[in-house]
Amino acid sequence: MRSRYLTALAASLAVATALSLHALPAAARPAAQVASAATQDDLLDRLTAIPGLTVVSESQPGGYRFFVLSFAQPVDHRHPRRGTFQQRLTLLHRSADAPVVLFTGGYGLPVNPTASRTEPTQLLDGNQVSVEHRFFRSSRPAPADWDDLTIWQEATDEHRIVQALKTVYSGRWIQTGASKGGMTSVYHRRFYPGDVDGVVAYVAPNDRLNPLDHEYDRFFAAVGSESCRTALENVQREALQRRDRMVALLEADAARNGYTFTRTLGSADRSFEMTILDTAWAFWQYASAADCPAVPPVTATDEELYAWIDNVAFFGFYTDQGLEYYWPYYYQAATQLGWPDLEFRHLRGLVRHRGLYQPNSVLPAALRSRHDARPMLDVDHWVRTRSERMLFIYGENDPWSAERFTPNRRDSHLYVAPGSNHGANISRLSEADRAAATATLRRWAGAQPAQRISTAAIPGDDMLPDRRTR
Repeated sequence: MRSRYLTALAASLAVATALSLHALPAAARPAAQVASAATQDDLLDRLTAIPGLTVVSESQPGGYRFFVLSFAQPVDHRHPRRGTFQQRLTLLHRSADAPVVLFTGGYGLPVNPTASRTEPTQLLDGNQVSVEHRFFRSSRPAPADWDDLTIWQEATDEHRIVQALKTVYSGRWIQTGASKGGMTSVYHRRFYPGDVDGVVAYVAPNDRLNPLDHEYDRFFAAVGSESCRTALENVQREALQRRDRMVALLEADAARNGYTFTRTLGSADRSFEMTILDTAWAFWQYASAADCPAVPPVTATDEELYAWIDNVAFFGFYTDQGLEYYWPYYYQAATQLGWPDLEFRHLRGLVRHRGLYQPNSVLPAALRSRHDARPMLDVDHWVRTRSERMLFIYGENDPWSAERFTPNRRDSHLYVAPGSNHGANISRLSEADRAAATATLRRWAGAQPAQRISTAAIPGDDMLPDRRTR
């Protein structure tokens, strides 16, 4: 508590100091402060001079300038005359000649973006540009033609942003992202390989062909201890065997919280079953082997079983209210990205809704689409055969890390963090791998010798409540 309070206090003091300096007339300021102000004004002038870029706001968290920006993008890059939309992004500025980290989260921007310096940004002490994915939050065209939500369209959004900001920044560029953000960074690299000098993709799934998703089933057959796997399977079976009583608990929960099911899954029963199918995945995505003793026994009461599953997989997610924000992700999964296609052999005879475990189940009827396997096959082939300067970080106990990209040998690397879940990163690698990955990243960025970083400030997809969102 104290360290958080001191951090917030330091940031507020930095902002207050900056504001008081700008309030002084130039003649009253020391020469160094006048020069600093002139540099800041020059940065603001250069940003506002970029065609289509709007500076929405500026603040000054300790040691940095932070801008909320908006950039006019074509709704359809192949037909730019069909209209534009405003894509939201942020800029954390340290120096015009420092490396720039392009952070693609794959969803909306973090709730508190000023605190979200990514691991590469910390290692490089660089600037950071964070981009909101098209169709998320305010970065959605109106009216929206969902056919324009493709990996190429988003990659081209990012390409235009990089080209625009390279008029301001002379340093090297590194792209990064975790989970769906890591996938997004891979797709940008595939279509515009000259935009950045290297990519660090964390826990990025590679669902190249849905009918061949056997790696996921093999993962669940081997992860953790046999006793833990058995306990998780027993929880899923027990919950489905008590379906009537458990659905009644969900319906009561929904009534208290205003949850509905009509726009997406259609019923509380379907929502319940989807959550139970997700339970083991959600456990390994965010928990660890150390949490296995807390898995409830089959003798647990209905309320105890419901509360544990709710804590792990969150019953409120598979509701209209929980899903709406993630519609763009599920649309992308249904059309291009793919999804884990699991067998659930241990639940045979207990599931009621065949074909439920796929993204079209959680989309409104108007957004349900056919899957096209060609984009993922193309990306997978390109990464294997033509990519270079790509760094992949995966977690040993992370379900999303079961199907991985295979990087080319052209100065590209893959590391696995021992025992790590979906929060795997460079700091959690073995000592030798951590040193090698850090040296590679800094060489790509042309940076000085590495500094020690804090893992506590490294963001991932911690805003995502459940396994079906990456």
